[in-house]
Amino acid sequence: MQGTVLKTMGQTYNVLTESGEVVLCTLKGLMRTKNVSTTNPVVVGDQVEFMPSPPDDHVISAVKPRKNYIIRQSKKLSKQYQIIAANMDQVFILVTISQPKTHNTFIDRILTTAEAYGIEAHLIFNKIDIYDEEELEDMQERMAVYENIGYHCIAISLLDDKSTVELIQLCKDKVTLLCGMSGTGKSTFINRLIPGMNRKVGVISDAHQKGTHMTTFSEMIPLPIGGFIIDTPGIQEFGIADITKYELSQYFREMNEYRANCKFNSCMHINEPGCAVIKAVEEGNIAMSRYESYLSMFLNEASEEKRYKKNDKPHS
Repeated sequence: MQGTVLKTMGQTYNVLTESGEVVLCTLKGLMRTKNVSTTNPVVVGDQVEFMPSPPDDHVISAVKPRKNYIIRQSKKLSKQYQIIAANMDQVFILVTISQPKTHNTFIDRILTTAEAYGIEAHLIFNKIDIYDEEELEDMQERMAVYENIGYHCIAISLLDDKSTVELIQLCKDKVTLLCGMSGTGKSTFINRLIPGMNRKVGVISDAHQKGTHMTTFSEMIPLPIGGFIIDTPGIQEFGIADITKYELSQYFREMNEYRANCKFNSCMHINEPGCAVIKAVEEGNIAMSRYESYLSMFLNEASEEKRYKKNDKPHS
């Protein structure tokens, strides 16, 4: 039998069958130890094969090849990775200027990963109803940076019905991953998409201006308008994974325009002479914030070679 993983709960999984039934599955013993690189061999969005396991359970025996996925470096185990979700059409990155503040480096790490796996990304700037003039100006400047390089940005208040119409229509008949720090509005957005859902909404800590984790497990939820929304636990840090230093600049859209003009074909855009990318930064054609994100990833996270080997993937 075949189905789609809707929810992960430790060692158990809710799987939507082709007939529309949701069954509880566990993992076949071999699959628990097969993958040496990731912390989770089966993820939300996976297409899986499963079989009955009397008296009343089912067992996942295989994961079908993924068309894409969002992966990050595991926070606790630096040599392992966590796949957040698979087989999506788009990712919504929820951004807040304050309460809590979303840093550009956080946004850029997710965008870089989405670019690497060919996933359409939208930036949703939420909570415009609470910002003062300085914060609104900051938001407009940040939106301009991303719009100039081709990303779709929307400024909204999820508490306002009118400002969410466009956002809801973007989800119609698509599989959408919601990504953002705790407190940026993921649960509020799901409550907008699905009337009567009444998902718990977190509060912001006055001391640290950080949101509380309201979602414990990843879950893919059917939408009344068609499609699915994937809710994930709030992420405070997002480390890139499986991207090498030699390919990193390919996933910065604005750098692609200049890379071919560098003096050296092997230019890493760090301190090489005749670097067209550095020149573009100095002339203001590439935003300094984006270049700083590139430097941070290059120096701290990008690897010398691929570490998430193809034959480590669950479906191989």
